[in-house]
Amino acid sequence: MAKLSNTSEEILACARGLIVAGGYNAFSYADIADVVGIRKASIHHHFPNKVDLVKALVVQHRQATEEGLGNLRHAIPDAMGQLRAYVGYWEQCISDLSAPFCICALLAGELPVLPAEIAVEVRAYFRFLSGWMASVLEQGMREGTVRSANGPQVEAEVLMASIHGAMLSARAYGDVAVFATVAESQLARYSTES
Repeated sequence: MAKLSNTSEEILACARGLIVAGGYNAFSYADIADVVGIRKASIHHHFPNKVDLVKALVVQHRQATEEGLGNLRHAIPDAMGQLRAYVGYWEQCISDLSAPFCICALLAGELPVLPAEIAVEVRAYFRFLSGWMASVLEQGMREGTVRSANGPQVEAEVLMASIHGAMLSARAYGDVAVFATVAESQLARYSTES
């Protein structure tokens, strides 16, 4: 994705917040215009329609995730450390409300009503994240730091569902500690140290 203008970034950030607050169908360009302080025509200039806007948001989220997890892999050599850092990232985001929920997890809950162009991108995010988790779990198995009863790909799906479910539980209870409890107990299942 090409470098976006400051206005485009503001529009995307606003859309992200509105989706987290109410979902795909809970906002319009008028809502964004009010928050960002621009005219609807300006939003249409950057993103001709809502599908283009949300698709760009999902692509941006996936690319940021790919970059972040790539950096994580270089910074933390061991598999369990990478998984703990991933969980810690989300725990911090939920705690400080900077990203209280994964935008793709939220949109996945709306897949039956999402336009196909957005659904394709949401599924691409899940495929990427699952692949990353499977590769980290497989690395940990080779290192002898991760145990798995079902193999890395199945465990990746379980871990991904657990993390996203933990986000949902934390939101339902209004308590980030719920996220930490669920996520950490899932990681403990994998650790050969426990």
